[in-house]
Amino acid sequence: MTGPSEVVAAFDDPADNLAFDEALLRAAPEAPVLWIWRNTDSVVVGRGQKIEREVKADVCASDGVPVLRRASGGGTVFHDPGNLNITLVLPGLGLSGEAVKPLEALGELMTATVAELGLPSRLGDRGLFVGDAKLCGFAVFRTRTGLLAHSTLLVSTAAERVGRYLTSAPADPRPLDSHRSPVASLAEHGLRKGVAEVTAAVRVAAAAQLGELTTRKPSAGELEWHRSLQRTRYHYPEWHSEGAQRT
Repeated sequence: MTGPSEVVAAFDDPADNLAFDEALLRAAPEAPVLWIWRNTDSVVVGRGQKIEREVKADVCASDGVPVLRRASGGGTVFHDPGNLNITLVLPGLGLSGEAVKPLEALGELMTATVAELGLPSRLGDRGLFVGDAKLCGFAVFRTRTGLLAHSTLLVSTAAERVGRYLTSAPADPRPLDSHRSPVASLAEHGLRKGVAEVTAAVRVAAAAQLGELTTRKPSAGELEWHRSLQRTRYHYPEWHSEGAQRT
């Protein structure tokens, strides 16, 4: 069995980044995989969410901000270059055969990252909080062969940018609706770190949790899944608007 690795990849189109995010899981790695990435301005809804309940679609259209859909559950998030995304893909069973708990693993990773940066935090409802403000949001996706957990980490994204594109909590809450919380970035907490410094902290925390990571390019299997998912989901408008796949 290969050891844990960090895959290095970046795509210009946010939809292509989302496709690669899922491809890492579909490729069924035998050991943990870490991917650290960023998107240009975009809004990303959870797998089963309704755009009209989550997103100010008219404002997004006016500003040229695409509204996209990911494969995992969880709530709607705003992405921009000041928001770091951390993906952790795990085999379905740990090295000793025990069942893996992806949210716990991700929570441990992000808590250690923020501690490495010198900021106290607490785990809350599907995310990491500093005081009452959410700093990181979590979501998970499972297949028969593995588990994907990913997190946003607000490095410098201003809270008002998030509020510009996301709706307030609906008056008639439904199970798949986002759980709205105040948000604040590292910068808004007075921690003015660059993306490179925050990325280094993620790597330190991941190595302590998973063991030394080998840095690598995407595998042939990951790239094959990437192309397939681009065709069936992420380059298919109905996937983003309704969650429908191209057959």
